[in-house]
Amino acid sequence: MTIDLQDDPDIAAILPRLRDLDATVRRIAVLDLADLDGDAHVPLLLAALDDAAPLVRAEAARALEAFEAPATVQALARRLSDPDEAVRAAAAQSLSELKQPASAAALVDYIGSSDSFVRAAALRGVRELRVAASFAPALGALDDLDASVRREAVAVLGYLKQPEALPALTRIAAHDPAAEVRRAAAGALGYADTPAVLPALLAALDDQAWQVREEAATTLGKLRLTEATGALIAALEDPYWQVRLRAARSLGRLRSREALAGLLATLTHTISNLRKEAALALGEIGSPAALDALHASADDPDPEVRKSVRLAIRQIGETA
Repeated sequence: MTIDLQDDPDIAAILPRLRDLDATVRRIAVLDLADLDGDAHVPLLLAALDDAAPLVRAEAARALEAFEAPATVQALARRLSDPDEAVRAAAAQSLSELKQPASAAALVDYIGSSDSFVRAAALRGVRELRVAASFAPALGALDDLDASVRREAVAVLGYLKQPEALPALTRIAAHDPAAEVRRAAAGALGYADTPAVLPALLAALDDQAWQVREEAATTLGKLRLTEATGALIAALEDPYWQVRLRAARSLGRLRSREALAGLLATLTHTISNLRKEAALALGEIGSPAALDALHASADDPDPEVRKSVRLAIRQIGETA
């Protein structure tokens, strides 16, 4: 595309530096282009994606994140295979910022790339666009040999929220060899509207990786699966406080009075975040049996805990 320099004096001032022999000068010129309003300078940024210097290509890739024309998306997708790691990372980051569903068409084909980095980046790019065309490739990618690809595929399916993906996601949550993938799957199951996912989530709540247990505890609360109450009460004794916190939060959502003893014990824990979450959960449950313990915690040294205690006391008073 030809740019009329008379109509674009700002671009005209930058052009000589884009042709400078010094790559550092060219990189700064790309930065200056990125600060311009409008999109007349986009062809120059696309040209900079083919610069001989990796630092210039990377800067151009970063600058193009704000432009979602098909040509731009395709150019960035090609740079996912750039020989320089920084350029690949910059292109992947820009593609992950896509907001227009129409942009997905330029990326879906890359999910089938022979390069695992490209496959993962393409999935990450289409993730939040929620386009139907990404469903089949993402479902197939759940069996990818690369864990990062499987993790991104799980995320895509979680955003699409298709019931047809639930059997595969439950399998992944319980049995994938990579903890990061099991965790992602446990979180993705949060859109399920069937108790059929309960066994997989209970298995995840007993996972060897605490991050998976934490995610499973969160999802069980979101789904309000009362059948998980006993397992969540047991999770209040998890070795990791992060799991205990999510279990307490979910027990509050379930509003199960079976959890009172465990939550009252948590109300005196040394970690203030756990005390806060226990107070909030007790307020959600609404049992007057918790009032004495809550009043005893009214002068907790942590102001956030005191605030949560006051809220819980007020909630119980309103429901009594």
